[in-house]
Amino acid sequence: MADLRNYQNRMSQTRAQTGTGIDEGLRAYMLKVYNLMALGMAITGVAAYGTYALAVSNPAFANLLFASPLRWVIMLAPLGLVFFLSFRINSMSVGTAQATFWGYAALMGVSLSSIFIVFTGESIVQTFLVTAASFGALSLYGYTTKKDLSGLGSFLIMGLFGLIIASIVNIFLQSSAMGFAISAIGVLIFAGLTAYDTQKIKEMYFDGDDALVAGRKAIMGALTLYLDFINLFMFLLQFLGNRNE
Repeated sequence: MADLRNYQNRMSQTRAQTGTGIDEGLRAYMLKVYNLMALGMAITGVAAYGTYALAVSNPAFANLLFASPLRWVIMLAPLGLVFFLSFRINSMSVGTAQATFWGYAALMGVSLSSIFIVFTGESIVQTFLVTAASFGALSLYGYTTKKDLSGLGSFLIMGLFGLIIASIVNIFLQSSAMGFAISAIGVLIFAGLTAYDTQKIKEMYFDGDDALVAGRKAIMGALTLYLDFINLFMFLLQFLGNRNE
């Protein structure tokens, strides 16, 4: 990503800017990132519950969505779209990139609609609130800490690859013990990534960026934090969620 790659070269300059006092440009940039992320979460929630409600009222639709080969398309479509956005962001206008993010958030909602079948609504809401509180505290730490988290980030990213491999293996093994371990490690990894990514997004800010570059950065920052939140929520749900009987 051409206009995002060089943020490390600007890191020292950005730190100098923010160290001298409250930088209004940085605050506006981070606020935009959080607002975009929050709107993406809202779209996901509406799409997830709307899809579930439609499935409950229409058994044929439910069977198509959850019991046919289409479910694999629904599961993989958000992954394909997030890769598309990541690799094509620099050829998009801000409006197109933002619309793609909204589309991704909606697809993710459709993909996550099955949680309303598996878990009780009350436990989903409770887990969401716990996730929101944890995410807020971790992101605030990443924003305010003067400690360089880049070393931690490299470690967590390697752990994430291991987690993905273990999750794929457990699809075939169906081990409850392994599933518990994956969920526990997943919570720790995405908790750490929330702080690390927040710091990275903050350091990507540069007051010399034009509106196009700044807009693209904000969208990619929102997407990154959105993914951290969703994954943290899903792993916590394995611990805190009460299953429907």
